[in-house]
Amino acid sequence: MLETGKIKKILIRSTNWVGDAVMTTPAVRTVRENFPKARITILCYPWVADVFAASPHVDEVMIFDPRGAHRGAAGLLRLSSQLRKRGFDAAILLQNAFKAALIAFLTRIPVRAGYIRDGRRPLLTHPVPISPETRKKHQVHYYQDLCRGLGMKPGPDELFLDPGREAGEWAAEKRQALVPEGRLLVGLNPGAAYGPAKRWPVEKYAALAVRLADEMDAAVAVFGTDADRGAGREIAAAVPGRCLDLTGRTSLAQAMAMIGQCGLFVTNDSGLMHVAAALKVPLAAIFGSTDPVATGPFSENARVVRHEFDCQPCFATDCKRDFRCMTSIGVDDVMAAAVDLLAVS
Repeated sequence: MLETGKIKKILIRSTNWVGDAVMTTPAVRTVRENFPKARITILCYPWVADVFAASPHVDEVMIFDPRGAHRGAAGLLRLSSQLRKRGFDAAILLQNAFKAALIAFLTRIPVRAGYIRDGRRPLLTHPVPISPETRKKHQVHYYQDLCRGLGMKPGPDELFLDPGREAGEWAAEKRQALVPEGRLLVGLNPGAAYGPAKRWPVEKYAALAVRLADEMDAAVAVFGTDADRGAGREIAAAVPGRCLDLTGRTSLAQAMAMIGQCGLFVTNDSGLMHVAAALKVPLAAIFGSTDPVATGPFSENARVVRHEFDCQPCFATDCKRDFRCMTSIGVDDVMAAAVDLLAVS
């Protein structure tokens, strides 16, 4: 149990990837609601910082840069020294890794709380065991159960995301330039950083874009990183004049804001899938190698498109068999989900 009256400064160690970070937002809100007067700092990698930059549930976002200033053992010591000067009373470790606990230990934070994972039990002052029931839950509940295990009263199980005013204005201008009033804008996200086993074939995304333009009079916006630029070009070529290719051309905040402008979002299992869920955008999520029970879209306005096979979920980054879990999913399957979502939204 955490003694709320004695804790004035809290460090929350964020998870490392965009989707995971979005799924922790209910737990971050829970910490704020249980410690309303505390100063809360979230420590995160640069590529997830925009998830929390405009959040009212944290007071400060502090960057942990493992590829730059905090690289290697010397970098960890440098980070620990920087953190020590802040005088934190407690560290709540949403990230499961040993390193997260080691940093809190080296920083000499008096209260170090987190799940018992990765051999880090000796480094924690407030270890929380993971129950068999928690292991079977969606990740949103997994992080809320950590707070519950520390004696907190959980807040609502609802994702929270605010891209910020500047990004919101940028996205509104982009949409106005591409999409006439009343036309549907559909976001397409053909990438997934985890690996190719999570990616529906790009030629099917291109065919889907054609169907959306022809049958729904839609325009499309393609999202992704630099690695997805080839996919963006292929989809844009399929629907000339109807596509805004944003691959590798936005910050995370801008991508989040632009997703919020969409009337429908079609995506692989990815970080941006969770962004769309948090923004309550109608969402068709295409699943192959991963588990929609644990990491599916946490939204009542979503449909999982999936064909079941005995090898699922394998969690492979690259299929060693025949990739049937993805190639068996047709454009008709995704269009059916899109029509269903738009009918009820």
